[in-house]
Amino acid sequence: MSFWEKLGLGLKKSSAKITTGITDIFTKRKLDGATLEELEELLLTADLGVQASAKIMQNFAAKKQDKEITDEEIRALLAADIETILAPCQQEFTIDSNKKPYVILMVGVNGAGKTTTIGKLAAKLKSEGKKVSMIAADTFRAAAVEQLKIWAERSNIRMFSGPNGCDSAGLCYDGLNAAIKNGDDVVFIDTAGRLQNKSGLMDELKKIVRVMQKIIPDAPHRVLLTLDATTGQNAVSQVQIFKEIVGVNGLIITKLDGSSKGGIIVAIAEKSKLPIYFIGVGEQIDDLDKFNARQYARSLLDLPKD
Repeated sequence: MSFWEKLGLGLKKSSAKITTGITDIFTKRKLDGATLEELEELLLTADLGVQASAKIMQNFAAKKQDKEITDEEIRALLAADIETILAPCQQEFTIDSNKKPYVILMVGVNGAGKTTTIGKLAAKLKSEGKKVSMIAADTFRAAAVEQLKIWAERSNIRMFSGPNGCDSAGLCYDGLNAAIKNGDDVVFIDTAGRLQNKSGLMDELKKIVRVMQKIIPDAPHRVLLTLDATTGQNAVSQVQIFKEIVGVNGLIITKLDGSSKGGIIVAIAEKSKLPIYFIGVGEQIDDLDKFNARQYARSLLDLPKD
């Protein structure tokens, strides 16, 4: 099954919710003020967010007010407007080979799929010929270290870890020194995600950054936030918090398979304007793929690939 097909299946709940709603609203009705209001409400319930929904409805009102329109035309217009919002966030994920090792700091709340994402991304980069290593800096959760170890063994990638509860910043210091000595091209750093203790998390992440900069002054080269699509609007606030804490400059959205909140990517894109590098639709190693704005918008509206 291609990633496009997996994405279509993953977004089935979201697209069914939107397309059924559109059909119900526009059966033999014009696109007037009342239907526009209902359509905006539908977009909000599909987690597109207030800003994105208002922007889309503004475009709609200008284009098609008081005109006869089929539900298929509505879906095509919606997909085009959603694509416009998403397009600036579709950016190529690149590794600067002049920065060696290229340090990628991975952040995100527990359960967002961060460790699994590191495993998939690391395997992807290794398959491209890069020498990759991982640092297991989520030292408070033995399960996180074990999970990362499984991914490392699966892809034959070196992992640096320490005893449970050890100082994560100190571990990163030692791990980065080992990566330099080993001639690694890319280093992934897995971090803890205890958002319920925001100040503690902030201090820990800032300390990790300070310590790594003693060895590599311009590190981290990339700060990637992993977001769980099933959390809906909560993901928008996570972007804001982690951006403030550690300067997030790229996003990866996971768990789109089976989520009825697929519209959340639109809300995140409109609010944060950050690059969305990858999206995930499952647990397998190839279930993570580059974000494509057009494909995503069309899948969300249950339109065929063109």
